[in-house]
Amino acid sequence: MSQSSPPPSGPPVDNPYAGQNPYADQPGQPPAPPQDAVPAGFPQQGAPQGAPQPGFPMAPVAPAAPVRDKLGLGLAAAVGAALVAAGVYGVIIGLTKHEIGWAAVGVGFLIGLAAGRVGGRNPILPIASLILSVASVYLGQLVGEAMIGAKEVGVSFNEVFFHHFGVVQEAWKAEADPLTFLFFAIAAYAAFSGAKKAGQ
Repeated sequence: MSQSSPPPSGPPVDNPYAGQNPYADQPGQPPAPPQDAVPAGFPQQGAPQGAPQPGFPMAPVAPAAPVRDKLGLGLAAAVGAALVAAGVYGVIIGLTKHEIGWAAVGVGFLIGLAAGRVGGRNPILPIASLILSVASVYLGQLVGEAMIGAKEVGVSFNEVFFHHFGVVQEAWKAEADPLTFLFFAIAAYAAFSGAKKAGQ
């Protein structure tokens, strides 16, 4: 029958890992490894979240796309679009002798699209597009009135529009109704929203 050998005599030896392993003081248990003995490439205890760790390269972050903001070019494009749209809208009125709602929407959308595409996200452009759309619809209605008056009188459009512009304005005031001002609002909304969307 075998007998267990008595424990060795002598002063106790301090275990440097006694505070880290609850079983370190018990015989037969291996000492716990030190906390700083962590394999390379793994996040260490106490390291901030998101900090790059050795062995794990971080992918480069692509820079944000530059914001387009060309106020001068946007305004120039909007003015040019307003003049073209006014001429087209006036011809439609002169030929049909009616104000057409979808044409007013087209006027505003064309101006807003030109301003946003060329000028970008500048917050002034939607407001400028709104104002220009109202002016464009008004000018187009005057062109239409001049075309209708020139046909009735039997003179050229240039004679009526450029030499009797006051008479054209008086004719517009006499024929203006709530629908006329509704077209202003429609064009203004289309221009404002079109410039906001096109500038994104």
